[in-house]
Amino acid sequence: MKRALLSVSDKTDIVEFAKSLNRLNYEIISTGGTFKMLTDAGVAAIEIDEVTKFPECFEGRVKTLNPFVHGGILHRRDKQSHIDQARELGVEAIDLVCVNLYPFKATIEKTDDFDEIIENIDIGGPAMVRSAAKNFNDVLIVTSPDDYFAVINALGNDLNTLELRRDLMIKAYEHTAAYDSMIANYMNKRFNSGMGEKQFIVGNKVMDTRYGENPHQKGGLYEFDTFFSKNFTTLKGEASFNNLTDISGAVKIAAAFGDENAICIAKHGNPCGFAIRDTLLDAYAEALKCDPISAFGGVVAVNGVVTKELAEKMNEMFLEVIIAGRIDDDAKAVFESKKRLKLFEYGSDRIVLSNDTIDFKHIDGGFVFQDADRVSENEVRNAQLVTTHVADASAMKDAEIAYKVASLTKSNCVVYVKDAAMVAVGMGMTSRVDAARCALKKAHEMGLDVSGSALASEAFFPFRDSIDAAAEAGVKTVIQPGGSVRDEEVIAAANEHGMSLYFTGVRHFLH
Repeated sequence: MKRALLSVSDKTDIVEFAKSLNRLNYEIISTGGTFKMLTDAGVAAIEIDEVTKFPECFEGRVKTLNPFVHGGILHRRDKQSHIDQARELGVEAIDLVCVNLYPFKATIEKTDDFDEIIENIDIGGPAMVRSAAKNFNDVLIVTSPDDYFAVINALGNDLNTLELRRDLMIKAYEHTAAYDSMIANYMNKRFNSGMGEKQFIVGNKVMDTRYGENPHQKGGLYEFDTFFSKNFTTLKGEASFNNLTDISGAVKIAAAFGDENAICIAKHGNPCGFAIRDTLLDAYAEALKCDPISAFGGVVAVNGVVTKELAEKMNEMFLEVIIAGRIDDDAKAVFESKKRLKLFEYGSDRIVLSNDTIDFKHIDGGFVFQDADRVSENEVRNAQLVTTHVADASAMKDAEIAYKVASLTKSNCVVYVKDAAMVAVGMGMTSRVDAARCALKKAHEMGLDVSGSALASEAFFPFRDSIDAAAEAGVKTVIQPGGSVRDEEVIAAANEHGMSLYFTGVRHFLH
């Protein structure tokens, strides 16, 4: 008779798994709450201290850290010396280990009590998982309820192959590595402002992408926790690596205004159209006016529900991706004929954001890591008026939109907004003056009137020349962080032109 050790915090389907093992002639060894659940359900099981010949002690801190457990897992069945020593020591083989770990994440989410947090750091569990994974040649290690069916099927149909055990071994080390990373990151956040000597970034694989940024590169989507698994649904097509990065840029902008009917059109991760209107149909029409040429083949993020009427309007040109809170059935039917169009939704009336607290970028030889940037709720509201001219409520709304879009657009950038719609944008330039000029040139080519608009920059204007150019174009309101050594010159220029100028005091570079 073979033996299986079952000790799990996540008890999903553990009773059914144990019963199936019993039917396959496995003797069950178990611990604590798992043992109680199994025996209450009528599953024959042996409590761990019958194996260890030692009682659980120190309030459960020590129960499986024992040579009868680890010897039973770790001794090699292909070495006679190991078999002989096991027999000599009275160590019986354990052939399957099913363990998942104390709920550390759930604990830190519900309490700040450090004593309770410490008690929810698993010691014996990771040790058993690592032991079983190390001896995968002889032992099955199961760390997820998702694998129970496959394991039972393999055991019942003579499919307990080395390849299966190797795959489970990899999952096991991923399980313990992610667990230890979570603990280390938490401790560094609590005691070292999140900037410890080691930084761990852990993601769960959602899917492979067809390739990376280019066909010769491999690519895949990984999620923090279960964000994409729970919220992101593919309705049509297959998301590419580039689609996903473009979607990320577009949805952050579209969802930056709460429940307002906002639409962002993006290309290569940057906005080429944005508007807020009473209806999403009107918002799309206004967003498209900013740069319909760039919008061709672009990504449209809809902070709401795509209806048949909106879908018919969108169907008038080639779009590569539409991502929305939801896309209703009538709209899906409209899009069906568009073979190259990809549709995704969050299954909600609005876009769902993860609001990650961290941000990082790969650089040659490593990565840079930081707190995630965002425009605070009162940043624009509390901006300092530095000119004699005051913007009215409508102009301040345009300023807020321009400022938030600028904060999510590649630097150097400037954003012009009029009547709650973006009318010009310049981004990713080495000169802020060039960004302003390119934006105005494009607006002129599109026949868009920027007079009366609000202008935002994600960083300060170093010289008055950008203000002069904005005034010539008819801009009435400017919002920027301020902080230049020539701020007084910039303020004077704004006053000369009769413009209202606001400083937020916060820079939002996006490199």
